[in-house]
Amino acid sequence: MVGQHRFKTKTEDTLFPLKKTLQIKGKLYSLDEPWVMGIINTTPDSFYKGSRVSTNEDRVLEKAFQMVEEGARILDIGGYSTRPNAAHISEQEELNRVISVIGSIRKVLPEVLISIDTFRHKVAKEAVSAGADLVNDISGGQLDEEMIPTVGYLGVPYICMHMRGNPHTMQRLTEYEHLEREVMDYFSNKLAECKKAGIKDVILDLGFGFAKTTAQNYRLARSLDYFRTIPALMLAGVSRKSMVYKLLECTPEQALNGTTALNMALLMGGAQILRVHDVKEATETITIYKQLYT
Repeated sequence: MVGQHRFKTKTEDTLFPLKKTLQIKGKLYSLDEPWVMGIINTTPDSFYKGSRVSTNEDRVLEKAFQMVEEGARILDIGGYSTRPNAAHISEQEELNRVISVIGSIRKVLPEVLISIDTFRHKVAKEAVSAGADLVNDISGGQLDEEMIPTVGYLGVPYICMHMRGNPHTMQRLTEYEHLEREVMDYFSNKLAECKKAGIKDVILDLGFGFAKTTAQNYRLARSLDYFRTIPALMLAGVSRKSMVYKLLECTPEQALNGTTALNMALLMGGAQILRVHDVKEATETITIYKQLYT
């Protein structure tokens, strides 16, 4: 039932099998168990200060090494803060913040997968040229009509998030007649658009915190099984977000425990990739999840 969480069973996994493979630059990866994506923000104003490492190469590499040691399979590099009402920066400034960083990580950590967190097709193209393996677009191509065709040309997986408007307007665009159905329709259309562009692997992100109220965020969190019929991997990004810290009446810095609890619920609902600031805790959550449910 939509909006009502149920524990998965082996029978359900047979009836609604999750996609469990990802093809990246000619190599096939198996997601028989969930992955962790670590967040590295080369920004001065991301909402959680613990994720900000600026563009200092030593600090970036130290953070990258730590995350890989703690279990991250993907490092998500972002140079444009998408928190509500964040400052706008130019395309060139975003390029300056991420391209050299990606190149440095690729040199010293050749096996780790790198994702570029951007809604601009030129940034995506330059990042993949520098060594990125995936494109993570909060706008699903809505903020740059060249993004999806560019990703198809690049031949890399695409993380497609649900959002309305942009970071400056999204908090005013939370009216839905039927939340789950409208999000499902959005992804159905985006999958068709991605297929037409030649994108072979799409990862869905429900967009927790983007054009959704706290109540709507938790409604979607309870409804992950509704989206399991979509032939795509599912990423969940709730790390230290307002849906956690506002509910618990704390700050992002105090929201790790709540994030961990919510991540476990999302894993039980079918999330296959956790996008987090705190890799060690997310890896431990997956270890306990595997012991309980696999």
